[in-house]
Amino acid sequence: MPAHRRRSRRLLPILAALTTAALALSACAAQSGDATDGEEIVWAIEGANLSAGHMDPQTSQLDVSAMVQRVVLDSLVFQNADGTFSPWLATEWSVSDDGLAYTFQLRDDVEFHDGTPFDAAAVKANFDRIADPETASAQAASMLGADFYAGTEVVDEHTVTVRFTQPNAPFLQAASTANLGFYSPAVLETSADKLKAGGPDVTVGTGPFLLSEYVPDQEIVYTRNPDYAWGPDGAGVPQVDTLRVTIVPESAVRSGVVSSGEADLASQLPPSVVSELDAGLTVDAKSLPGLPYSLFLNEKYGVFGDERVRQAFSRAIDVDTAVETIYFGQFPRAWSVLGPATPGYDETLEGTWTYDQAAAGALLDEAGWTQRDADGYRVKDGQRLSARWIAWTPVPDDRAALANAIQADLKDVGFEIVREVLEPGAYNEQYEPKTFDLTDWGFSGVDADLLRSHLHTEGFQNASQVSDPALDELLTRAVAEGDANSRAGIYREVQQWNAQHVAIVPLYVPSVITAVGAEVQGLTYDLYGRPLFYTASLG
Repeated sequence: MPAHRRRSRRLLPILAALTTAALALSACAAQSGDATDGEEIVWAIEGANLSAGHMDPQTSQLDVSAMVQRVVLDSLVFQNADGTFSPWLATEWSVSDDGLAYTFQLRDDVEFHDGTPFDAAAVKANFDRIADPETASAQAASMLGADFYAGTEVVDEHTVTVRFTQPNAPFLQAASTANLGFYSPAVLETSADKLKAGGPDVTVGTGPFLLSEYVPDQEIVYTRNPDYAWGPDGAGVPQVDTLRVTIVPESAVRSGVVSSGEADLASQLPPSVVSELDAGLTVDAKSLPGLPYSLFLNEKYGVFGDERVRQAFSRAIDVDTAVETIYFGQFPRAWSVLGPATPGYDETLEGTWTYDQAAAGALLDEAGWTQRDADGYRVKDGQRLSARWIAWTPVPDDRAALANAIQADLKDVGFEIVREVLEPGAYNEQYEPKTFDLTDWGFSGVDADLLRSHLHTEGFQNASQVSDPALDELLTRAVAEGDANSRAGIYREVQQWNAQHVAIVPLYVPSVITAVGAEVQGLTYDLYGRPLFYTASLG
């Protein structure tokens, strides 16, 4: 028995019976491919929230959903490392002169894992499901165009046209993601309500692996698709029989299992554990494109309605020292609401809002917060200068340390920050009606259109409750702009708007850190830094 198979069983011994069943399925699949019989890659991830209804990338906003389901859900096109696109389920495509229609010629040899043919009707069924308000598919619906999506037309069995009410420049990039990947129409017809929970015979796509076992909060087992012949760049049947994803929320445990060889690779590692990894591992760190890890200041609730208070908040935090100390110099501090790896990043903002508690104090004085109470916090009209920060559990140790540093810096200028770490249900009870002062997250995205969901009046992630018609016009115009340089210019204006109005305070630019064992060969990554297993094998 290969060593990597023995290691996987030590990770989750209580699942021995399930593992045996999964390997039996894998052995049957291996008979028709070139993979080594029984060969298995074990991948340790954080994955704590997958079991809370986040197994469906068409409805989930969590990166981890798209990361793990990429092996099941194929896309129309593949985005290459240089940002260009190559064929995948679509062999070719064209865009109408007015930019309102994308027409795709589809492969005619693709089947879903349940035997259903992939065709134009399948594309329509998936896109219409995403656009349906009852699906509550906020992120994927936004990527599809949201209100700009006019529908999908089945031209013939293998030709499909996706139409929009205005030009939609980001659509091709969106169409390359797992969020706009494809489920079997048979599943959409009979089991769409089960996709958030996921599982065998439910999470059914056309990808290189089939989801064959799922134990929430423990592991997901993917078995290779023996018929796969339509992967990006000519990828065919996977080289390994099984991909076993083990869910290990604690970062120290993830680093431990990959260092000991119990896992072949581990992802979502923080910088604090990198120095503890075994020297024989390869550590790949991919700078995450999109919105850096940031604080969102709710300007329609409480003290952040005053722009001077928002500006003071940002200047009172010693971001450089906190990020350098907590992330060991591996994550750069952020200066803008786009990270440097995102097209359209405005490097002129670097160094423009440095730590300056004197300037922060002057702004708070100007806003009328001139008195102090017995605890040293500022007071105006009998009310303490205080803001309530809600955070979604689980909170990694590094972000907890960063929050502590921020609270301490703001206390120095007389600004109280009360932090509440909440379970998802309790968090949403406050997030939905926006009854909080600030919250936090980062958001990956290869296209700067992600700012529309965060800063447009109607944006589904507009936690700051921004409502500025001029900003809305910029964000809408950027969607329609087909020239890359012109689009980048518009997004520079958006970034400069935030630098002035401070709806969002960017803190650091994360990297996706993956530690890979020496036996793993052929592993690649997408532009989000997520591992891809099309050509992965064990040496």
